[in-house]
Amino acid sequence: MASSVPDEALVELGSTGGGAGTLALLVRDQDTRRLLLLRAVLDAVDAADPAVCPAERKARLREDWAMLAEADRAPSPAATPRPPGGRHSPGAPRPSAAHPGPPGAVHPPSAHHHPPGAVHPPGAVHPPGGALSPARARIFHPLTGPWALSCLRGLDHRERSPDGRGARRLRQDLAHFSAVAAVAAARAGIPFAVRLTARAGVLTLPSLGSLRTAAPGDAPVGLGHRDGRLTFRQSGVPDVVVHLESGIGAWSGALAWTSAHALPGLLPDAAPMPLDDLDPYRGAPGPRHRTLGGPATLDDADRKRWLQAWSGTAAALRTGGEQRVTEASALLRCLVPLERPPGAGADGRDSCSATRHEAFGALLASPPQDAVALAATVVHELHHAKLAALGDLVTLHHAGSEARYFAPWKTAPRPYDSLLQGVYSHLALAEYFQRRALVTPPPDAEYAWSRHARYRAQVAAALPALVASPDLTVPGRRFVDEMAAAYERMAEHPAPRDHTVRAQAYVKAARALWTQRHAPALPRPKG
Repeated sequence: MASSVPDEALVELGSTGGGAGTLALLVRDQDTRRLLLLRAVLDAVDAADPAVCPAERKARLREDWAMLAEADRAPSPAATPRPPGGRHSPGAPRPSAAHPGPPGAVHPPSAHHHPPGAVHPPGAVHPPGGALSPARARIFHPLTGPWALSCLRGLDHRERSPDGRGARRLRQDLAHFSAVAAVAAARAGIPFAVRLTARAGVLTLPSLGSLRTAAPGDAPVGLGHRDGRLTFRQSGVPDVVVHLESGIGAWSGALAWTSAHALPGLLPDAAPMPLDDLDPYRGAPGPRHRTLGGPATLDDADRKRWLQAWSGTAAALRTGGEQRVTEASALLRCLVPLERPPGAGADGRDSCSATRHEAFGALLASPPQDAVALAATVVHELHHAKLAALGDLVTLHHAGSEARYFAPWKTAPRPYDSLLQGVYSHLALAEYFQRRALVTPPPDAEYAWSRHARYRAQVAAALPALVASPDLTVPGRRFVDEMAAAYERMAEHPAPRDHTVRAQAYVKAARALWTQRHAPALPRPKG
């Protein structure tokens, strides 16, 4: 997709900043790509061989898409308020059966060929006023991206496994789209009655919660909606009634139901921040990186810890400059809790975090130690997200994938693109902690200076390789030169000498060990 990036945006982003217009450019482009990705899924389903995607499954997808399109046009009604105590009152009347009419009956089958609101051009992905329809809220939710890619892998004959697991995963993927459409329709106030399919005994409705089914495996579940009430029907067990809440979650007195959770908005007037420990697509496919914990399921103590850290995150971000709050407000859409990393110590200080290119707006992280640690994680990971989104808009370099560069934060050689990502995020952390050191009293300032000195020394060791590359494009050169200028500006407020000496000694030792291990086997750099 051809796009241009204004020079001022490259300058802002290269200096680890980004005004509201630049951040909006990244967001609009990522959301447009999500619509195109969904269109690719629909086209792939249409073109799929009946042995891979039978006619009845294609027909169901068309019905789901019609319901999603209807939800895109409908205003969202107010949700049913939660009763005192947060659970359904024992004496409350049970809701009546949901409307039995067919989903999306007012739309022809061909409606699935057009994304919701397709009358809007790509530059108008978000309607005037900034409010997203229930359908767009679900499509643009970060974890819809991994779902769409999983569908495309399942529909690609080159990626099918001979043992049949791929066929089952594709069935699960397409069944999940029915749940996504049902959530959008319920949020839009559309009455419906549909048949959904649980996955391994759990039916997840994104942003609402999950139902533990009476039958194990991929069991069928009937779902009806009317007036903010969802009714789940299963064979041989009583109905489960769930009431929508405004924003995130839905409440029920049934023990089989687990509500989705959210933290307060980052700022007082912001929407709640989803803390998603239910979505089946929150974990990356394939082998997990050795330094990352797996997706976590939270208990009350875990959620309290997240709330305590999150409640101070906006203030901690602001000590590093107002721009850190601005970028978090613009780019961060959900938090995905991870387990603590493998081999973590008992003191709780070890942590891990990540972003995923296909899940723009999601931050994956293990339980935060405190607000400052969580703020630093937000700064770190959002700069990975900013650079990845910028790389979708413009080619920054033509470097190959061979791993031959030294990075003080890694023990193995890095490819050029990985080095660029690492230097960029470390530069942002160096800038964040320097600003924090200048405005906070001891002992916070001392800790901030130590972190600043460490990150700046690491950037100093790796930045020359970025600047010297002959593979940079013209926009890439502008971007990297601005990174170098941002690094130089930090010298105006140097860290105390003891912190600088320790940081430089650390990097020197890391380089010596890396050179001893890897230098003889590295490919020779270009002429």
